[in-house]
Amino acid sequence: MNKDSYSSVALITGCSTGIGRATALLLAEKGWRVFATARRLEMVSDLTNERITPLRLDVTDEASMTASVQEVLTKAGSINALVNNAGYAQAGPMEELDMEEVRRQFETNTFGALRMAQLVLPTMRAHGTGCIVNISTMGGRIVIPFIGSYNASKFALEAMSDALRMETRPFGVRVILVEPGGVRTNFNAAANQNAQQHIANTNSPYNRFFVPMTRLIGRIEEMSSTPEMVAKVIFRALTTRNPRARYAATPDARVMLAVMLRLSDGMRDAIWRGMLGLREMTET
Repeated sequence: MNKDSYSSVALITGCSTGIGRATALLLAEKGWRVFATARRLEMVSDLTNERITPLRLDVTDEASMTASVQEVLTKAGSINALVNNAGYAQAGPMEELDMEEVRRQFETNTFGALRMAQLVLPTMRAHGTGCIVNISTMGGRIVIPFIGSYNASKFALEAMSDALRMETRPFGVRVILVEPGGVRTNFNAAANQNAQQHIANTNSPYNRFFVPMTRLIGRIEEMSSTPEMVAKVIFRALTTRNPRARYAATPDARVMLAVMLRLSDGMRDAIWRGMLGLREMTET
């Protein structure tokens, strides 16, 4: 496969499942050359075809990130699009979070995305064009109790993206945020398993709040969209001449953002108190 076979080259992180995998398949179907990455190469090896090249990439490992970007440039000659999709969520009361786990959350969801952007920007600037899509979440603008660490990492990703968007615009580079709501991936199953662990932890003063939390996760699951729906939004963002700064990528995200961002802090707090039973001990 020579460097001139395809008009556009995309590097996508976190392609083992869900949004990353769906995006890799869609872009390849649309004629892009795609480098689909995951921490474990065997998780993406089945994607191999004429248009998709699997790579091992760990966004918490400097050597891995540097080597992957260099390999793409060697094989394809340029990188037209970077899709920063790698990420995960941890649940738990802020008071009880393990600080090493919090750091790992930020390394994966925030710092890795920034470092990947730093590595691809020189070639994008040299070509006078390029697009960086950062996969955030509606939780990057709305805080949900007991996933505060995840929210914080995505709030930081949003701020980072805003700064990058303004700073790189003079060089022809576009930086875009895609904000899904619930998506049918392993996320909800992992979140529910995590919540069950907190229910079982009877030593925690917070454990009683995780029963309603599991009900909330169930409702989110019922409203979830497919990864393919989000992939289509990513493709549209990549191919639109003047893309928006943010795309709310699923119906529930559009509704939640439209409603919750118009409310005061106190009103949002009241909603979560009602849903999760977060009332003061003296309240009846």
